[in-house]
Amino acid sequence: MSMTIPDETFDCQSCGACCGYSADWPRFSMESDEELDRIPAAFVAADLSGMRCDGDRCSALGGEIGKHVTCRIYDVRPIVCRTCMPGDDECLMARLTLPSAA
Repeated sequence: MSMTIPDETFDCQSCGACCGYSADWPRFSMESDEELDRIPAAFVAADLSGMRCDGDRCSALGGEIGKHVTCRIYDVRPIVCRTCMPGDDECLMARLTLPSAA
């Protein structure tokens, strides 16, 4: 059973936990070739499996996690990023791993 907390409780631009808790998370799954072509190559992993990460942090994430962040490719971000919603299970899991972002 999935748990979701109302969106107004979370401000993604002052968090960023979902983009910085696991290098295995920002993976490509159901993107079309056209969608993948719109993602700048500098942000794509060498094996083309997902987003390039610096440690556990997505390379497209700008700013300081837990303070103020932004996605440098927000309009063309992968599906996994589009489906992560404020307060959903993935959000809560990421926030647990980064206490400073909670």
